[in-house]
Amino acid sequence: MKIIGILLLSLGLLQADSLLVLSKGDLTLSIVDPSTLKVIAKMPTGPDPHEVIASTDGKFAYISNYGGGTYNTITVVDLLAHKTLTAIDLGALKGPHGLIYTGGKLWFTVEGSKAIGSLDPATNKVDWVLGTGQNRTHMIYVFNDLKRMVTSNINSATMTIIEQTAGRNPATDWNETVVPVGRGAEGFDVTGQELWAANAQDGTISIVDLSGKKVVETLDANVKSANRLKFTPDGKLALVSLLASPEVAVFDVATRKLKKRIPIGSGAAGIAMQPDGSRAFAACTPDVYVAVIDLKTLEVTGHVEAGKNPDGMAWVNRP
Repeated sequence: MKIIGILLLSLGLLQADSLLVLSKGDLTLSIVDPSTLKVIAKMPTGPDPHEVIASTDGKFAYISNYGGGTYNTITVVDLLAHKTLTAIDLGALKGPHGLIYTGGKLWFTVEGSKAIGSLDPATNKVDWVLGTGQNRTHMIYVFNDLKRMVTSNINSATMTIIEQTAGRNPATDWNETVVPVGRGAEGFDVTGQELWAANAQDGTISIVDLSGKKVVETLDANVKSANRLKFTPDGKLALVSLLASPEVAVFDVATRKLKKRIPIGSGAAGIAMQPDGSRAFAACTPDVYVAVIDLKTLEVTGHVEAGKNPDGMAWVNRP
């Protein structure tokens, strides 16, 4: 098996670690070799691709077909065969967007239905749905124990903390705590018991204590048009992409202060952190490239050409 794996690597069919990049303009998913920053394969995504995530075993990618909250499919791509498979029809669940793969399942938001759900990859069937009652439930974070989740709700200016109860039926009983944050809360990330949410309309960052389920500090961060917020793997820095700004804002998590603004182009959307913590990748949607940021120097060191209007990105990490 080791010989076969080496042969596949040499042919470019299998990468130990690869970057996935969506092109909203070309309707493609690119597999990028992070060592050369070159695209090694492209596959169709289906309509209006916004977010992508890979299965834990690195065999499949799942792409949300968003449509502004009106479409109802998730595209599946075989990453080993470089082939787009039959899309998953979500039926009445409209506007899939945020994705995360953990606990052997795909978890997703459905913005048009004000809900979240999970999908069993073995059957490609939805096996659980929970309403949020919030407007534009957009992004999702699921903790590894599968007993806590968080969503951002853009038009309601809230975060929803969802926790499994210890009641009579813990499999179906969940408590939801709605935490008011800033207007346009969209991109967020979690480190320990702290959540940072970037508020695109207010230009602020809300820091939420997940234990107390409340905002403990609001940073006057000057991040209007914020699209995504991601912590570095060591939790020391937070990067914020701005759709209408030529810079990515970098904050020191310990001091809660701005560390640097990195010039990247005309604006950026998706952010992906290299698992080893060496680099960050920012999808510069207006500039049709992905900027590569060295996380030690906080400088742009390269670009990835992966199609028009890049946005959602994810890493394929093969065990």
